[in-house]
Amino acid sequence: MNEFLRQLPKVELHLHIEGSLEPELMFALAARNGIDLPYASVEEAKAAYDFEDLQGFLNLYYQGMNVLRTEQDFYDLAMDYFKRARSEGVLHIDMHFDPQAHLQRGVPLEVVMAGLLRAKDEAEASIDLTVGVIMAFLRDRPAEEALHVLEQAAPYWKFLDAIGLDSAERDNPPAKFQKLFVRAKELGLVRVAHAGEEGPAEYITEALDLLDVQRIDHGVRCLESDEVVKRLRDHQTVLTVCPLSNVSLKVVDQLSDHPLPQLLSEGLKVTISSDDPAYFGGGLLENHIACAQAFGWEADTFRLLNQHAIEEAFVSEGRRQELFKRLTDF
Repeated sequence: MNEFLRQLPKVELHLHIEGSLEPELMFALAARNGIDLPYASVEEAKAAYDFEDLQGFLNLYYQGMNVLRTEQDFYDLAMDYFKRARSEGVLHIDMHFDPQAHLQRGVPLEVVMAGLLRAKDEAEASIDLTVGVIMAFLRDRPAEEALHVLEQAAPYWKFLDAIGLDSAERDNPPAKFQKLFVRAKELGLVRVAHAGEEGPAEYITEALDLLDVQRIDHGVRCLESDEVVKRLRDHQTVLTVCPLSNVSLKVVDQLSDHPLPQLLSEGLKVTISSDDPAYFGGGLLENHIACAQAFGWEADTFRLLNQHAIEEAFVSEGRRQELFKRLTDF
């Protein structure tokens, strides 16, 4: 089954590029930029990738991204993950990135965008990997700041496939960002949001009603509300579920406790992704393998999950049809 899953054409809808920063690359970029890390070795850094909740992870996440300073750094970060993912059978990635996390460190948006877009262009030209671009906003930062950053990003609107909402969900309801998402809709930008990971099922309803999103990132707590489940099923709103992330962040104690099988049995449109692979135990392939082991899923389930992902990916229609054909022919 593992080799089948490696070769299976896969699509990832929920990936934070800053969360793909492996300790080895972190050390290399720190050395290049003359930055001192609080770890003596790669092994020590890996040992520190242990946290109790989302906030604990975010503290590490922001500390790690401090090594990202130049266009080349962002290019190297993205290409490192793109090549690794492609070697594991991934054909498309919708990539979130967090401009505020870099702006508040004094790294200009132009530097971030130049590096990420160069990596996207190179991946699409040379390694048979397409990349969607999602500008995500930090829900634990002021909503006014997010609006300012969106306007500041005007030269790059044409490169964005969507805007998103991520970071610490607890006590940061979707309603806080209604103006931001209304503005994004005016600009013709697609909208997605994290909801129902740490936050309650009501946050999913808020994201749908107030932010008018077409995709719910995570969404596992929808099962706390029959009404929310029915709505997601009736509209076939996609959930980008991140199994190993949910274990790492203690959403569930162990993968065998995960509600993924129930989400599928409820007729919901589910996909699986890695979220922040450097921190949560691996990329899309590792998430597939872990689910096969935990749930005893057969090939047809994994085909269905990736069919859902292809249907919802931010990709040209020509590429979408190509991906469908490759999945069907496999």
